[in-house]
Amino acid sequence: MVLGERFGDKSDSRFCGVETEFQEDMPQLLSFNLSSSAAFDFVLAPLAYEMDPTYRPSLMDNNSNWSAVLPVAGSDLVLSPAQWSTHVVGKLSSWIDLDSEDEILRLDSEIALKQEVAWASHLSLQACLLPTPRGASCANYARCVNQILPGLNNMQLWLRIPLEKTDDDAMDETYVDLNEEQMDSWEVWNTFRLLCGHHSQLFIALDVLSSLPSANSLGRWCGEPVRAAIILTNSFLTNGRGYPCLSKRHQKLLTAFFDHSIQMVLSGKPLHSLPKESTGLGSNDADGVQRHPLRSYLDYVGYLYQRMDPLPEQERFELGYRDFLQSPLQPLMDNLEAQTYETFEKDTMKYLQYQRAVCKALIDRVPDEKASIVTTVLMVVGAGRGPLVRASLQAAEETGRKMKVYAVEKNPNAVVTLHSLVKLEGWENIVSIVSCDMRHWDAPEKADILVSELLGSFGDNELSPECLDGAQRFLKQDGISIPSSYTSFLQPVTASKLYNDVKSHNDLTHFETAYVVKLHNIARLAPCKPVFTFTHPDYSTKKSNQRYKKLQFKTLSDTGSALVHGFAGYFDATLYKDVHLGIEPSSATPNMFSWFAIFFPLRTPVYLQADSTLDVHFWRCCGATKVWYEWCVESPTPSHIHNPNGRSYWVGL
Repeated sequence: MVLGERFGDKSDSRFCGVETEFQEDMPQLLSFNLSSSAAFDFVLAPLAYEMDPTYRPSLMDNNSNWSAVLPVAGSDLVLSPAQWSTHVVGKLSSWIDLDSEDEILRLDSEIALKQEVAWASHLSLQACLLPTPRGASCANYARCVNQILPGLNNMQLWLRIPLEKTDDDAMDETYVDLNEEQMDSWEVWNTFRLLCGHHSQLFIALDVLSSLPSANSLGRWCGEPVRAAIILTNSFLTNGRGYPCLSKRHQKLLTAFFDHSIQMVLSGKPLHSLPKESTGLGSNDADGVQRHPLRSYLDYVGYLYQRMDPLPEQERFELGYRDFLQSPLQPLMDNLEAQTYETFEKDTMKYLQYQRAVCKALIDRVPDEKASIVTTVLMVVGAGRGPLVRASLQAAEETGRKMKVYAVEKNPNAVVTLHSLVKLEGWENIVSIVSCDMRHWDAPEKADILVSELLGSFGDNELSPECLDGAQRFLKQDGISIPSSYTSFLQPVTASKLYNDVKSHNDLTHFETAYVVKLHNIARLAPCKPVFTFTHPDYSTKKSNQRYKKLQFKTLSDTGSALVHGFAGYFDATLYKDVHLGIEPSSATPNMFSWFAIFFPLRTPVYLQADSTLDVHFWRCCGATKVWYEWCVESPTPSHIHNPNGRSYWVGL
């Protein structure tokens, strides 16, 4: 039974499991925990006798037929394949210690690990929980897991990691144990993940404890492959009625987990004595069926899920695009398809902003007393199927100004739709359609206002500067360009999924390509910094669209160390005066979906220590036939210069 129904949410976060002890009778275990009185969706259960002193591979007789037989819970036939794969997550024996100094224990652990994972794989389980690494070193543990990972089919391995970090500022200054080592469990995960080469089937199960690290420290996990959050019962407080509840910080954390499709697992013994009047039957439900001891905890988690707001229409639309890499458009080399035009045209907020900008420009251009006699010449360059033409004419109607419109479009297929639109709306005497590349058109007259929507996710990455430079010659000297300027922005991110998706191609080209992506499972490690700015019209004599910028990012001291997988790129544009349009997170235009962010990956992720700086270099390069970006990290660890000479990724002129 799912935690509840949230409109638009079909993710795994609707499901909640329970961690159990080993039980030979697996059908009974499922029946008790998945019944209507318990309402859990799956069990996190040991697959072998936990801590059975009689079972150690080294104690078995090598000549015995039982030497390779694992003491598991009966046969695979006790449950159907669907039950195994849907309702059971395997849990490996906790005694396993692959980095023990005891050689016999270390060798036994290696054998047991491989036996238990093989049994879980045989059962077609969705996942198997690996015990938390012990001690400072986990190299041998990672080596054994790394041997197993390539042989898995669809099963995931979840590494159990406690959610803890000792914050210097949270410690009692009156007592500081100098011998006590500062603990950051993210470091344990990062070491293990690097030793396993960022394997795409290695995930995390976070133990949520009674105390939590700082909000910035918790934010790092948003970019990591967390599949489950194991909530210990001792993390719960008691409300005024005697029921379990969570602190405000824990509530906020669980809400973030729900939003990132992370499954919940309850673990531990019941620590709350519920008032008997709650059911009238003590530990039984109203129908006399025994109540699960953790049911009140599950009910509270379900309450947190159900009180979340439904997904807005825009987010429901974008669900399928979350963390999905797309190649940026090549607007000059390729003609857009009808479906692409239709998607962009549904973005009403974008065109409302354009209409507001044109209104302000018309009022500034033509005073009220001349509104009936002066005709403003407005050119829409890159008119597409006409949404900017419509927005401009609506602005003229709103302000009471006379207007003549030239709609310039190079895509002959879109021009067909433009002609149909003009005829349908009766704009024949107002709108002139020009089927031509704006860079090569000889305009019959100069324009008062030049309107375009040539911006890409990074502002200039769809060649808006080059296109508008070519169109600037038919703008009056005092003419207005909409947009009048735009700036690109960058920030370093942890994005484990995106990095693995790029890495899966096994080539250099994909690591030197910028991708358009709806960022979701990422951790933003520092505030955005501006990169390149372009202004239109630009009448400077030594005009060049080449750019170079050195950026320095600094992480917050309480964030802890992090791994930089790449950079998220955004833009902010000034359409006219105070009318802006953009996707930079701190000032993003609400309810707009025409642009997702852009992602610049790093071939080798960069380890960034707590409270340190990241020095980054970005170039915008221009050639005779193409424009491209190059980027690199200089500090703390120098990286390759990505995409030199545009060898992997460019935008064609």
